[in-house]
Amino acid sequence: MRRIRTVANIVWLEMLRRKDLYVLLILLVALLFTLLSLNIFGLGSVVGFVKDAGLIAAWLFSWILAVSVASRQLPQEESRGTILPLLAKPIRRGELIVGKWLGTWSVVSVAVLCFYLLTAIMVWSHGGRFELLALTQAIMLHFAVLGIVSALAIALSVRFHQDATATLTYVLTATMYLIVPRIPEIILPAQGWRQTALYILYGTLPHFELFDMRRRVVHQYGPMPWGFFGVTLLYGATLISILLIIAWMGFRRKHFSRSNQD
Repeated sequence: MRRIRTVANIVWLEMLRRKDLYVLLILLVALLFTLLSLNIFGLGSVVGFVKDAGLIAAWLFSWILAVSVASRQLPQEESRGTILPLLAKPIRRGELIVGKWLGTWSVVSVAVLCFYLLTAIMVWSHGGRFELLALTQAIMLHFAVLGIVSALAIALSVRFHQDATATLTYVLTATMYLIVPRIPEIILPAQGWRQTALYILYGTLPHFELFDMRRRVVHQYGPMPWGFFGVTLLYGATLISILLIIAWMGFRRKHFSRSNQD
């Protein structure tokens, strides 16, 4: 566990050096201040728009951050030539995979917490409010989905270079969030093998919409039932575990040579 934490700390140091998080925080603050300066349609309901826009921005910015950070971890180690000295140390390849994932996930989770905190401060300072229990559930589920995104990017980066990994992760995760929930609508007119294929896709692809509590939080519908909340977290942990195992299986048989570092 100590070696895993060491690898995760390296990810943190790299992230602080690159200052990606600071840029995203500045963008979020600018967006929220812009919304607060408007009285949309003259309805006096700016706070509601700030809630919605702030949570959308938190999802969008954290998605970008998770993909960009996770997709570069292993490819950059290889391109810089640091992968061989790293593997020469008393560290297993599985520990390297988990450490890279843990570092990425923790960095992005802290960023999400900052995004939510900034949004909450803006809302509360203008007389609005969040239901604390529902907001806590939303943050925890957001953490879970970022763990899935990070694990997927690391699994892909075992076999692809950084740009290809990022592109594939963006496409796959956007598909999981936007298209998979609408497959039941597509299944109805489909027939034969197309219908069967759609059923298989709907049953096997991750359902990111289960982790999205934005509407419940914005419209104050209250917290999710705790049983369903617990099952959703377990579903997320299972997906993360599967993806990390896939990453480890691909990485443990990968061979590196000095010529590949040039």
